[in-house]
Amino acid sequence: MSSFKYEEIGGFTFKGVEFSQDSFNVIAGPCTIENYQDLKEIALQLQSMGINLFRGGAYKMRTSPYSFQGLGKKGLEYIKKVSLETGMISVSEIVSKEDLPLMQDYVDILQVGTRNMYNFRLLSALGEVKNPILLKRGMSSTIEEWLLAAEHIIQAGNPRVILCERGIRTFENYTRNTLDISAVCAVKQLSKLPIIVDPSHSSGRREMIKSLSWAAVAAGANGLMIETHFCPDETVCDSRQTVTLELLREILKPIDQLRSAWK
Repeated sequence: MSSFKYEEIGGFTFKGVEFSQDSFNVIAGPCTIENYQDLKEIALQLQSMGINLFRGGAYKMRTSPYSFQGLGKKGLEYIKKVSLETGMISVSEIVSKEDLPLMQDYVDILQVGTRNMYNFRLLSALGEVKNPILLKRGMSSTIEEWLLAAEHIIQAGNPRVILCERGIRTFENYTRNTLDISAVCAVKQLSKLPIIVDPSHSSGRREMIKSLSWAAVAAGANGLMIETHFCPDETVCDSRQTVTLELLREILKPIDQLRSAWK
């Protein structure tokens, strides 16, 4: 491993919520924002579970050019409106440096997706904003490359970085990706940045998300990001990996107990 210049940087508070290697936060919500009413309903349900952060994609990077690409600015308007009405912290993916001037005013936490982890110009630009950055691991990146990507953001001036393990691409094709649980332990040895786990993209399978979520908590993860909808099978994007609100409640029940056991 290379020596990391900023290995002592990590942990911050944003809008009254702590993000550190001692905290635990859940981010949930739909893969893609489809309309204001559904987003508001989901956010209120999440808030009733004690969740402070909700997610929703306004811009989507899709493998197929024929897949739904998101609502764009209209989606950003919806996510900001819901955030203001509920007091919840919003999370949405930024797909292009050109979108930064717009998105930093509409979204609280800017997510860098797996395909953009190597977009160093975007990472450097994100170092110039005040928004926290959720940096997903590249689907084929090493842990060292991932941490160095985080340092691009920090070196440019923004220390508020949250890492997200979302699975890596392997020869296995039963799951969408392969969740690297060991990355949680490795990051905690190499860095002080908070690390959360995305079991939705890791598995691509709704029936596996509960087990993977609990495994992530037991490994010491500082949070989870779970795609959630009141009617997953009717969503336009990633229906197969989206859980119901009822299943999310079931996932949350033993979280405190699992964290206590780890400590």
